[in-house]
Amino acid sequence: MSQRNDSGKNGEERAVLYLTHRGYTILERNWRIGHKEVDIICTDGKMIIVVEVKTREAGCELPGELIDFRKKRNLLRAGEAYIRAKGLERELRFDLILVSGVGMDVLHIREAIQVFD
Repeated sequence: MSQRNDSGKNGEERAVLYLTHRGYTILERNWRIGHKEVDIICTDGKMIIVVEVKTREAGCELPGELIDFRKKRNLLRAGEAYIRAKGLERELRFDLILVSGVGMDVLHIREAIQVFD
């Protein structure tokens, strides 16, 4: 596995720990539908939360620069497909978790992707 893949997997592990320690329940990891993949799907008890995880070195791009239009569209579609596939009737929220630096620091941006972005 490449260093980039290792870094990404480590970042996802860190994000899962972060979320579970804050009371979120992890429903899925690396959930796929067609060519679309969601890093983490979780719930806070009220909403279904689609989480995109980005792992970067310190001093990288701003969080808003990490998800392009195509990725946003794919996450929105995948989230909607997940709710349909599971027969859920809950609101969706789209978050970004940025894991960065040697210390694997976490920046959790709630509602990072707006439906009408």
